[in-house]
This record gives sequence, C-alpha cells and structure tokens, in this order.
Amino acid sequence: MANGSGGIVVLGVDDQTRDVLGIPIERLDTVETWVREICNDSIKPPLDVSIRKMEIGASSGDLVAVIQIDVPRSLFVHRSPGGYFRRIGSSKREMSPEVLERLFQERSQSRLIRFDESIVPRTESTDVDEDLAARFVPQQETVGDYLRKLRIAAEDDDGVPRLTVAGVLMCTREPDRWLPHAQIQAVGYAGARSDVNYQTDAREFVGPLDSQVMNALHFVKRNMKVSATKTVGRRERPQFSERAVFEALVNAVAHRDYSIAGARIRMHLFRDRLELYVPGDLANTLTTDSIHLRQYSRNELIVSLLARCEVSESGGLGRTHMMERRGDGVPIILDESLELSGRLPEYLVIDESELRLTIWGPSSLA
Repeated sequence: MANGSGGIVVLGVDDQTRDVLGIPIERLDTVETWVREICNDSIKPPLDVSIRKMEIGASSGDLVAVIQIDVPRSLFVHRSPGGYFRRIGSSKREMSPEVLERLFQERSQSRLIRFDESIVPRTESTDVDEDLAARFVPQQETVGDYLRKLRIAAEDDDGVPRLTVAGVLMCTREPDRWLPHAQIQAVGYAGARSDVNYQTDAREFVGPLDSQVMNALHFVKRNMKVSATKTVGRRERPQFSERAVFEALVNAVAHRDYSIAGARIRMHLFRDRLELYVPGDLANTLTTDSIHLRQYSRNELIVSLLARCEVSESGGLGRTHMMERRGDGVPIILDESLELSGRLPEYLVIDESELRLTIWGPSSLA
C-alpha cells in the first residue's frame, strides 16, 4: 500500500467472509506492538503508519475491538523481507524491475523530479509555523497562496493541501515528525579516533534546517580548542575556522540526499580534525576534484529558501543570509582552513552514498 496509493488495513476481520470477529481486549496491546515492530524492523526503510484501536459492530450485533492501520502513500520505496511488493486491488504483486524503476522515478529518487518538492503524506496546512513561514512571505501576500507559489505547499492527488519536503524542513518546528532522519548528530572526542570511552559531548540537532546549522556551529565552538599568544595584545587561535565550519554545515543541510531514509548528517570532532558525513553521493557530475570549481544544487528549493533566511549571528561568518547563490561556500572552506592549519580539507566519497569532509586543525593544538 505504501508503494502504491496508500490504504487501510483492519485487523479483526475474517479475510474470506469479511465478518467482523474482533480482537480479544487482552491481546490488543500485543497486536499493536507486533504491527509496530513489523513496520520499524522488517520493512526497509521503516514505514510510518497510523495505528488506531476502535470498537465496531460485529455480525452478532455486539461491539468488538479492532485495530485500524492507515497506510499513506509513502515518499520512499519500501522493501519487505520477501522483496518489493505493491498492492493491486485485493492482491499483492511482486514488482518487476521495470515497474520498480518507474516507481523510483515516481517517488523522485531518480532525480527526474526534485525530491525536496515532493509532497509529504499526512502533513496539513495547519502544520506550518506562522513565524517560520513569515520569513518567506511578503507582508502584502496571502500566506496560503504564496506558500504554494514557493512550492512550500502543494495539493496531493486528491486535491488536499500538503507540505512538501522543503516546507517541512523549513516551515515546521518539528520536521523529524515526518522526516526523522533530517537531523545532525554531533559527537566530540578527546582523542584522535572514535572511542566511546573518550567521548566528551554528544548532541542531536533537530528543528528547521537553519536552526540545526546554528546549533551545530555552537557545538563546535563550545568543544573545539583555542590557543592564545603570550605577546602583548592577546590573540586567540581557534582549532577550526568558524566561517569554514558554518559553510560546511550549510552545504550539508542544503545538498544532502533526503531521499535516503535513515541516513543522518554526522559530525565528529576530534583532537586533530573535524569530520562531517553527509548522506548522498556528489550531485550530477561533480567530483571531489571539481567541487570547488563548479556549482550544482541537488535541492534547489531548499537552497532558495536558505538564501532567504537571515543569519541571526552574522558577525565573523561573512554572511547576512544562510546561503549566497554565488557558489563560494567550498572555496571559503578550503581557503579559511588552509590559512588556519596549513593543510587543505579533504573530500571523500564513501561507497557512492556518503560524502565525508575532513577539516584539519593546527598541529600545535593536536
């Protein structure tokens, strides 16, 4: 159903006769847990459904308990333990490679349609936070109409107003309600390797994308080392360029692949370096060698919205807004980091599904 147009499953009804039999009250919680475990553990990526306990009339005339499972049309293509299936009428069919390919295209994961413009099931126009939306809507405009004009909101196949992926990420306070993987996980280590015994700090940053960026930046500022000269006029030397880290984080939330369910942006802060892991391969024909020379946006709508967001703490960042459309983010990361540490940052694509950026700190602080 999630791979199709959605649907409803009712547990407690005989498949053959359609008689309402009900579920014993003492087993309702067990059945509900069983359904959630299937959706979370057996289906990849996990399936977001609504589970409701209800009372309806049985064939005998008595009220009995049933469980209703509302399955929305999903943003993603889901695989069950037996393979990829799709509901057609009253039967399920395993999808052939040709059908599966078309389905991936429909869900925008083939990039024929930008994923950030895809409609998010089960969202409503009331989920929009007015203060967040006001950043993008001129005072003389009607909010609802302008949000549709900006593609923050759109109508689904039934004509119901919904939010798009970009709308959820930029105009709701809790985008992780619908996109739980849209967050930044940050961990600080006292040493030079990932070792839980030397972990000094750990945070998960959720909320609108610009808020995630600023909170992650504060995490780095709070945990990085700072040295100071002993000459007249104290001069501090940070472990990392605040401007470079800001640009790296903005690029991460703007260009990551949101269609990879379950993949989060990860930031690791070590004694000698900062590592930032961003879900998704480099977009289009970009390479790690040309990333500083060329510009391409995987999420054009998210980029345009970030370009409208003012930076509340712009001092030292060289930005009045979260993004500029000049494509100078990567050169800033390279130049600022090289000047501070004497070593160029390194970009590496891992398994064609994740990009790692390593920013080195000065050897004197390692």
